[in-house]
Amino acid sequence: MPSLVQPVGQVQPRLPGVRAREAVRNQIIACERCPRLRAYCQRIGEVRRRAYMDEIYWSRPVPGFGDPAARVLILGLAPGAHGANRTGRPFTGDGAGYFMYPILHQLGFANQPRGVSRTDGLVLQDAWIASVVRCAPPGDKPFPQEIRNCSSHLAAEIDLLRRVQVVVCLGKIAFDGYLTHLHGREVIPRKSAYRFAHHAEYLLPNGLHLLASYHPSLRNTNTGRLDEGMFAAVFLRARKLAGLPPPPAFAE
Repeated sequence: MPSLVQPVGQVQPRLPGVRAREAVRNQIIACERCPRLRAYCQRIGEVRRRAYMDEIYWSRPVPGFGDPAARVLILGLAPGAHGANRTGRPFTGDGAGYFMYPILHQLGFANQPRGVSRTDGLVLQDAWIASVVRCAPPGDKPFPQEIRNCSSHLAAEIDLLRRVQVVVCLGKIAFDGYLTHLHGREVIPRKSAYRFAHHAEYLLPNGLHLLASYHPSLRNTNTGRLDEGMFAAVFLRARKLAGLPPPPAFAE
């Protein structure tokens, strides 16, 4: 697989058009490959949580979201049952998103600090957010076959993101899923050379940079395993590796 990194001063790779992006999006939304996950998402949308009883849940596979010209790909695990499964957009409407988007806003990746719905005006700059599994899994634990079933959706979105230079994986499942993608594309000869740890950093053979972070789930942020400073440090590093200027608050 050719390097997706574009040296400074050279012409940027041409991006796929709107039709290509819509085709991938529609394929993801229409997917029915995992009966267990589809049944779970639909059931959650029918029962609903009391706080969202008047809302109509998305309850479909969730496509990625962000800037088609992104230099940073942010890869998570799966939609939250009452977050993205409800709103239809990654990290939107749940605790993980309420933790993450203010930091992305502070660091120049988002135009506003909150994400509550698909129509809230949130816009990402230089970042694209996706997940290795596109349906909410019970207990946040997808089966290995379900991750494999979703791998073509991840590959299709990655193929659209031709200017990505840095991939930030949120959590070990996302990290392992991305390594599986790289191994399948013959970018890396083996996955065992890459180990997950918070703020782990690797230069891949194709020139991309791989960073890892603990997932911003409530079980991590409420227990102090992951705090705002730790999370921000990963994305400051991502900006630097992607050749992006530091945000004003962090400029020297």
